[in-house]
Amino acid sequence: MLSVKNELLQTLSIVLEQLLPGAGARAAFESPKLAEHGDLATTAAMQIAKPLKQPPRQVAEELRRALLAMPAFSIWVEALEIAGPGFINIRLKPAAKQEIVREVLGAGERYGYQTPHLEKGQRMMVEFVSANPTGPLHVGHGRQAALGDAISNLYATQGWEVYREFYYNDAGVQIQTLAVSVQARARGLKPGDAGWPESAYNGDYIADIAADFMAGKTVQADDRSYTASGKVDDLDGMRLFAVAYLRHEQDLDLQAFNLRFDNYYLESSLYTSGRVDAAVEKLRAAGKTYEQDGALWLRSTDYGDDKDRVMRKGDGSYTYFVPDVAYHISKWERGFQKVVNIQGTDHHGTIARVRAGLQAAGVGIPQGYPDYVLHTMVRVVRGGEEVKISKRAGSYVTLRDLIEWTSKDAVRFFLLSRKPDTEYTFDVDLAVQKNNDNPVYYVQYAHARICSVLATWREKDGGDPVTLRDADLAALDTPAAHTLMLKLAQYPEMLTGAAKDFAPHDVAFYLRDLAASYHSYYDAERILVEDEAVKRARLALVAATAQVLRNGLAVLGVSAPEKM
Repeated sequence: MLSVKNELLQTLSIVLEQLLPGAGARAAFESPKLAEHGDLATTAAMQIAKPLKQPPRQVAEELRRALLAMPAFSIWVEALEIAGPGFINIRLKPAAKQEIVREVLGAGERYGYQTPHLEKGQRMMVEFVSANPTGPLHVGHGRQAALGDAISNLYATQGWEVYREFYYNDAGVQIQTLAVSVQARARGLKPGDAGWPESAYNGDYIADIAADFMAGKTVQADDRSYTASGKVDDLDGMRLFAVAYLRHEQDLDLQAFNLRFDNYYLESSLYTSGRVDAAVEKLRAAGKTYEQDGALWLRSTDYGDDKDRVMRKGDGSYTYFVPDVAYHISKWERGFQKVVNIQGTDHHGTIARVRAGLQAAGVGIPQGYPDYVLHTMVRVVRGGEEVKISKRAGSYVTLRDLIEWTSKDAVRFFLLSRKPDTEYTFDVDLAVQKNNDNPVYYVQYAHARICSVLATWREKDGGDPVTLRDADLAALDTPAAHTLMLKLAQYPEMLTGAAKDFAPHDVAFYLRDLAASYHSYYDAERILVEDEAVKRARLALVAATAQVLRNGLAVLGVSAPEKM
């Protein structure tokens, strides 16, 4: 049906161009919300009526006659109906809808993918999670991880070469606080004791780090190995050991969530490589800074910020947005013309100043670079009560806790089922239920149900699913089959829209709708019937449905089990 739709769209463009030069570029179809309004619709007549100085319905009648005279419309269209002020509703012939089954089975796991256009510079970076190495990953990091991975997958379907990066904040006050916390534990102190540092981290993991450090153990992180000295006064050694230890712990969290990154970028490297100083010098040389009250300021109000921002404080240290500017100049210089940052809503205030710094640096970075996707935190409810702490972390629920209580699939699907900037409550009890109230179970069960039908066919008839690509689909001429085929045809456009809007929740919504359409079809029509032609046609349709379910779940990073 996609090829049919494209053929019809090209024809619409040709006819519009004949009626009004320049109008062909605006040719587009919509999907009617109600089935009785047809399979496709166009508002083209209303759009060109004013420049033609004709009533919209009169233009619609002229457009209708011209379209029906074209070969593509005579082959694939059953009826063209004018409605309202000039809508044209298009009803497709059954053969046009049936084409989608062949297209899905032919494309397989690539169905929905767009052709790569890397010659146009479609190389992008998605930076996400980027947690401070000061503790285990919490549920908020989990939401960010699911978002970042799904957005990366979405853009990969649109032909982009996607690079995933994790930015380690391994410099600053929080790292010193980590070292002091470990040292306090190494000296036998614990939270609540006299002498326990007020700002220290209180989780049990701090005690574990201290014990391993005093035992002289070696820890292996993603890019480093560090052996502890075992000396309680070795604060610098404790800092290095603790960072490596927690990076290793976070690696385990990421592995449990089935996440991969192409690169881990260290904040500390921005200082040691001189990138921070170089960025500041670019801003000074461009005349975008000034000295006041012993501090160095950026003229960020020149770029829409509500006030100028301090870059370097009186004690010589940089404020936290300065390394961010240096980091994003690095992204640009590495060839990433599109960059998406997944961050918590608490980072909203940094957007204007980072973008201002990038504009002021004068290195060719366009306005609006980078893109940001901001997400809210997540409440966790278990047994009807909110869970606020974890024994492991001390003050929050960890990502690994949530995975252990439910599953990787449930965590991913649930955290992607709402818009990123909306509040979300993760119901642990719902996530482990095996019924239709659990959305991930509902979608996965639809896939498993189809696999069971196909398995029965293979066992009883020796059927080969590969042969279904050549099945005669004429029997797919019922309302239930038409509904399911039209839903399959919506998948590629849904992916494109979800990528454009950074909206993986659209994929979750679509999968639930597709699962509902399949369950309705299964209830309406027997699949393994005696009539061989009807059986093969219906098997082809459900096999295509299973393929799209698999493809959509893969975008979300969720498995598609064959048995449940």
